[in-house]
Amino acid sequence: MDIDFSAITEYQRYKLMASLIVPRPIALITTLSEDGVVNAAPFSMFNMLGEEPPIVMVSINRLQDGQLKHTAANIVRTGEFVVHLTDEAMAGQMHRCGERFPADVSELAEVGLSTAPSRHVKPPRIAEAPAAFECTLYELLETPSRQIFIGRVHWLHARDGLIDTELWRVRLQNYFPVARFGASFYINTRERFSLEAASAQAQPALSTSIDEI
Repeated sequence: MDIDFSAITEYQRYKLMASLIVPRPIALITTLSEDGVVNAAPFSMFNMLGEEPPIVMVSINRLQDGQLKHTAANIVRTGEFVVHLTDEAMAGQMHRCGERFPADVSELAEVGLSTAPSRHVKPPRIAEAPAAFECTLYELLETPSRQIFIGRVHWLHARDGLIDTELWRVRLQNYFPVARFGASFYINTRERFSLEAASAQAQPALSTSIDEI
């Protein structure tokens, strides 16, 4: 099957790309409104872009009337946001944060999540999240349908015991994030496998680059 993207609609392109490019990590982002209300919303067009400087990317679509979502409007105005990774324990609350609440209502209060102070930015972080990245806006890209926010990470907060600070490795046996799998489906990350043993048998050992970890 061959599909000419110029011959189908924007919505059709979105549905195909969003259902094929999976699984995607989920960024649960907190920002502050003009009135100081803590906004929280999940976005799955999200990923790490680099480590020097440490930057992450989140793509947020415009509303049908062209207006900005609360998260996007708050980042444009303040240049600050906190990105949280979601695990199985808080997956239901993360999903509920995607509901349409008024701007003067904090999603965190509605779904039963609590806040903790950040160190570098004004928006607070979510205390229950396994990991949180405090970010300032590094660059903003715009398309007709989206705003693409590139954030520079200043601080990482992680659940106690999640990171081995001698090896600077995440204890993956303690980390169970969830990911987006198209439409309203999510997946967990419990079925894991390594290809190192198979690769070692098939070819001589090679040095591993940072991009292969």
